[in-house]
Parts: sequence; C-alpha cells; structure tokens
Amino acid sequence: MKGLEGELEAEIERWSKRLEEALKEVRPLDERGERLLENIRAYQQDSSHFRPSSPLKSFECLIWAWALLEMGREFGCLSGPG
Repeated sequence: MKGLEGELEAEIERWSKRLEEALKEVRPLDERGERLLENIRAYQQDSSHFRPSSPLKSFECLIWAWALLEMGREFGCLSGPG
C-alpha cells in the first residue's frame, strides 16, 4: 500500500496495538467505568470489523475508543496508566 491509504493502515495497526496493551491494564472503578469499558471494547471490535472494507471507519472507531478511555481515566471511572 502506498500513499494516504498506506499511512491510514499503518496508523490503524499502531493504535490498535496500543489500545490492546492499554486495555490489559485498565480496570473499571465503578458502574460508569464498567459501561465505559464495555463501550470501548465495542468500538475496538467495530474497528476490526470495518478495517477490511472501510479503513476510515475503522480508524474513526479507534478514535472513539481512545476518547472514551481517556475520559474514563480523567473522570475517575477507569484505573490504569495514562
């Protein structure tokens, strides 16, 4: 792959791996954290689902997953390194 599509695929690969590693250390601290973690994992699965047919949608799902992860940490719903 070349150009923008190749760059997008490389970013999806990089951020997918980072998300997978981060989720190994994240724990919900309350019920809100449990719901957030459930949604983060759903976006992670959606990213994998869309990756072959729509890399842009796949990347978008990763962005949402990361946003929820960061918000969960910031608001004290999720534990783990930030």
